[in-house]
Amino acid sequence: MTEDKKRRVLLKLSGESFGGGSLGVNPDVVSAIAKEIAAAATRVEIAIVVGGGNFFRGAELSQRGMDRGRADYMGMLGTVMNALALQDFLEQAGAATRVQSAIAMTQVEIAIVVGGGNFFRGAELSQRGMDRGRADYMGMLGTVMNALALQDFLEQAGTATRVQSAISMTQVAEPYIPRRAERHLEKGRVVIFGAGAGLPYFSTDTVAAQRALEIGAQVVLLAKNGVDGVYSADPRKDAAAAKLEAITYQEALVRGLKVVDSTAFSLCMDNSMPMVVFGMEPEGNVTKAILGERIGTLVSN
Repeated sequence: MTEDKKRRVLLKLSGESFGGGSLGVNPDVVSAIAKEIAAAATRVEIAIVVGGGNFFRGAELSQRGMDRGRADYMGMLGTVMNALALQDFLEQAGAATRVQSAIAMTQVEIAIVVGGGNFFRGAELSQRGMDRGRADYMGMLGTVMNALALQDFLEQAGTATRVQSAISMTQVAEPYIPRRAERHLEKGRVVIFGAGAGLPYFSTDTVAAQRALEIGAQVVLLAKNGVDGVYSADPRKDAAAAKLEAITYQEALVRGLKVVDSTAFSLCMDNSMPMVVFGMEPEGNVTKAILGERIGTLVSN
């Protein structure tokens, strides 16, 4: 299987999806999210072992007076002939190609950007009188806490994981280095990006778009809490709002649809990066989105 057959995605998880409450993180919720991601990250391999009993059985030949070792070697040659015959019939039927295609679709390289809304939102704190820059840095620290929680549950689910932070904190996370992140992905590890962009005034939606472009992802997947796609209006305020199956970036910006940060929309539009906006619920949606099943709303050029 060649490298270009792998699907590489950037998954954005909102901070609210991590629960909250007195702990800031709901372990049961994060564990469920981690299991969905781990299910999509699982590498599937298919192996076939063929016997040679239609030609020779070493034990039977030895009972008829032949040396057992030599008889067994004859049996092994029979298995090779069967394997060659099976390979030929599989290739004639196109089955080998279909199997390889299925493996390629399940061997997904997954990078994740996490929000911190279950802890702090810089914009909201600044509205309460706090300096906006300092408030945003507090929000970035919240995303690192979410990244560490997700890493823990992913590794409990058997998925190798690395956390990279845009703010230096080497005791708990690697520094954000795009080439190192790509290498981790190529080795089958899930990479979680924390601390946003490391700068104030940038939303994690925008960071998701930027990271996706920098690591060469094929699509940005925005998992939303409480909404399952892009609507013609705010469904919480307008009962007539209709869910859109697909929309262009230009149309979303002109209509002022606020489900995603407008800077993230613009960045993806300018670089022809497709985006899928979908809901965290029901269970299994994250896995479906990672594997490329059609859910939510496709936003593209």
